[in-house]
Amino acid sequence: MPQKKALIIGAGIAGIATAIRLAVKGYTIEVYEANGYAGGKLSEFEQEGYRFDAGPSLFTMPQYVDELFTLAGKDPRQYFNYRKLDIVCRYFYPDGISIDAYADAEKMAAEVNHKTGEPAQALQKYAHNSSQIYAITNHVFLEQSLHRLKTYLNRRTVQSILRLFQIDAFRSMHRANAGFFRDKRMVQFFDRYATYNGSNPYRAPATLNVIPHLEQHYGAYFPDGGMYNITRSLVKLAEDLGVVFNYHAPVDEIVLNGSRAKGLKVKGDLVKGDLVVSNMDVWFTYRKLLASYPQLFPERILNQERSSSALIFYWGIQKQFPQLDLHNIFFSDNYEAEFNAIWKQQSIYNNPTVYLNISNKYEPADAPTGCENWFVMINVPANTGQDWDSLISDARKNIILKLSAQLGEDITPCIVNESILDPRSIESRTSSYQGSLYGTSSNSQFAAFLRHANRSSKINNLYFCGGSVHPGGGIPLALLSAKIVSEWVE
Repeated sequence: MPQKKALIIGAGIAGIATAIRLAVKGYTIEVYEANGYAGGKLSEFEQEGYRFDAGPSLFTMPQYVDELFTLAGKDPRQYFNYRKLDIVCRYFYPDGISIDAYADAEKMAAEVNHKTGEPAQALQKYAHNSSQIYAITNHVFLEQSLHRLKTYLNRRTVQSILRLFQIDAFRSMHRANAGFFRDKRMVQFFDRYATYNGSNPYRAPATLNVIPHLEQHYGAYFPDGGMYNITRSLVKLAEDLGVVFNYHAPVDEIVLNGSRAKGLKVKGDLVKGDLVVSNMDVWFTYRKLLASYPQLFPERILNQERSSSALIFYWGIQKQFPQLDLHNIFFSDNYEAEFNAIWKQQSIYNNPTVYLNISNKYEPADAPTGCENWFVMINVPANTGQDWDSLISDARKNIILKLSAQLGEDITPCIVNESILDPRSIESRTSSYQGSLYGTSSNSQFAAFLRHANRSSKINNLYFCGGSVHPGGGIPLALLSAKIVSEWVE
């Protein structure tokens, strides 16, 4: 009996993971990628001797990566290695204090108590709440499809459903956090986790307070060789399993035979397959690749509010700053005003929270000797036609003023080269509609149920993976989407 063939659109992290899982199941796999490289947002580039990870820079839940190697009968450590961080992130506040977010819970509680006066019990109570939400939601909302009857016909799911009242879905993250902490700086600290899936803590349900558990309980890590080594190692594994990657190969159309996906059109040629998996943003999958079938469009899903996007400056810095760590956050002076600017005004606050990642703190070769590679990011709205050139110019000035004030010196002369990524270029490079990083936002208590399923209900043999579908965006959830697809495929 001939092997079945799976065609995968897009070599993002979820597309690669799906390819690996289906190859293990015995499928012949062809991956079609529009760019000349794999990884999607999880890519890299170099400029004048500085190497940058272009996209995601925080690595959590490494077990989901390791699982792909063990599933294939390989030793993960022969492909991929990483280190656990002692300090997850260094936080800088406008009042001049800084807080090191230690991975060790006791050290973290002591640090927070020393800097803010919050008692250790407050952090312990919060951690317990976050852990409880994870225990209730993980099995149902993350690891399985919400769109299969099978999901709801087992004891663990029923137990979770009976406890859903405990996941705090009807308060906002901010309101819940304000109830846990007296110090406004700690409220802001935990409100920030809404940005991990492109949402607004003043609207997103407090269920999202599960996110700190993933970081603080399971830890944060740094991959040897940088974040792009995740992509590199998984591509190597996939190729070892016989997966074929076709680069510079944009897909023109998903070809249907009645209500069944039978293949793809790539550069005008028909490529036949037994099933199709789209790792492209679900919006573009329908609007572009299924444009001839508007009657099949899930309009309610496609018209949902998008997640936020990002504005990133990649700066080669001709100096070293020992007061900075791998991950650094410089908070805004008014968090609510910042999120109002993003979500209500569709603009950028004049004193935004700045995330600064410096990978050469752990990989010295990522910058010349005595220098640093700065990945400088702020959260911005999705692209709805704003004057981005003007917004970027103003934001650049404000970011430089902010960082210079916090670091005690003008950083302008330290910047020797620069690249910029904004919502427009995020969309064009990664087919993410409006440049949104996580598909739809999670600003509703029903958001998890409103994400697109991992299999089409109208087109047989068409599946979906990646950050724009269930269970959501970010590396861990994208990898879980691949697992859900593979479990659905016969």
